[in-house]
Formats: sequence, C-alpha cells, structure tokens
Amino acid sequence: MTAPVLVARHEGVLVVTINRPEARNAVDGATSRAVAAAVDALDADDDLRVGILTGAGGTFCAGMDLKAWMKGDKPFIPGRGFAGVTMAPPRKPLIAAVEGWALAGGFELMLACDLAVAAASSRFGVPEVKRGLVAGGGAAMLLPRRIPQAVALELLLTGDLFTADRAAALGLVNRVTPDGEALKGALELAAVIAANGPLAVAATKRIAQEQADWTLGEGWDRQEELYRPVFDSEDAREGAAAFAEKRPPVWRGR
Repeated sequence: MTAPVLVARHEGVLVVTINRPEARNAVDGATSRAVAAAVDALDADDDLRVGILTGAGGTFCAGMDLKAWMKGDKPFIPGRGFAGVTMAPPRKPLIAAVEGWALAGGFELMLACDLAVAAASSRFGVPEVKRGLVAGGGAAMLLPRRIPQAVALELLLTGDLFTADRAAALGLVNRVTPDGEALKGALELAAVIAANGPLAVAATKRIAQEQADWTLGEGWDRQEELYRPVFDSEDAREGAAAFAEKRPPVWRGR
C-alpha cells in the first residue's frame, strides 16, 4: 500500500509530500495523521530547522476527500484541525510549495503555513459554499485577518478560483516560480531561513503569530518574555562571535 505522505530531509529542511495524486491529494484520516506525525517530527528534531509542505503529481491539495468523508472518515484531528496542522502548526517555520490546485482544505493548509511559494499556473480557491459547506478549516476565520475583509468575503462567498499572481498581489504567496519549480523555490527560501539562529527564528515566529491578540501595552512585556531567553542563549553569543570573527555561525539551538 502506498504511503499517503512521504517525508524527506534536505540539509536541515524536512519536505512533507502529500502522496495521493490519484485523488488530487485530497486529505482523508490516514493522511491527516501522517501529516501530523511529520509536523511533530519537525519540531522534535534539533537538526531540522524548516519544514516544507507540498503535494505529489503536480497538485498541492484539493481539500477534504469527500468520498472518505461520506463514509465517516474525517480528516480532522481533535485539537489539531484539518490535516492535523491547521489549528496546531509547528513551532518551526513551515513553507507551502504549491503546484496545480490549492482548493478548499488545500487552500486552508496553505494558510496554515507561514510562507508560500507557488507555480505560475497554480490556482487557489475556497469553493465550499458552492457545495453547501463552510470553510471551517480556517479560511472563513483567518482569511479576513490576512487580506482586506471585502476581498476576503469576495473569495469566500463566491467560491471562485484565483491565480497565483493574484494570490501574490494579495500577500498570500511570497514567491511565484515557473511551473514545476515551486519546490525548488521553497527549498531556496528554506535554506536562507535555516541558516539563521534556530532559537531566534522560533521566537520571532511566535511573537509575529501571537501579537494580534496582545494590546499595545502588554505587547512589550509579552514579547520580552519570548525573546529574553534567546538573548541569553549560547546561540546569541555565537552569533556575535561569528560576526566579529567574520565566519559562519555554528548554531547549537541552546
């Protein structure tokens, strides 16, 4: 039986590939559990700095496997959400590498990632309303926080598809690559991030994610709670020493 998710390591980067091309990488229960396990492995391994989520066969993810869902096989994990990641993304940066379709839950998977690289002909959309469903995997709640509300409502209420160029113009995609090169582009972006201090990267991501729930008054104290241990770490001292000695830093993650 073919594994629903493939995992590969590339110099500190964990590439997680949804491997159901015959179903356009639609997510069932087994796929959700496998993605969740891969995300846990990313956070647990100090040698891994960044994760990439992609799909096999030229498609990122077509969303929930409706055939499996109708049989009672649901792709949601309690406390973790769709595909085991939309409610509980990893502590380390996660990049979506999108080829082909990122629809419905697939689009919500991309939203759960911190960054996105998309091929020029890729297409995005949240067509749940066209099927009498609600984008409950995160799009209805998160999209209005990422882009202007009127634009978010247009995408959510029409369910229409949109292009990689529009996704980039809206700030949903960081880089657009030629077709077939989204993973290559994601690996290049991941390599830049992986070269930085892992403690600093994790703390910076957490501050950026959590700041929306802080008042301005409490934000200064809350962020200091997160960054102070980084300033006191061995890695901070190594970063300063490497700069002074004009050499690449050797990060220890402590």
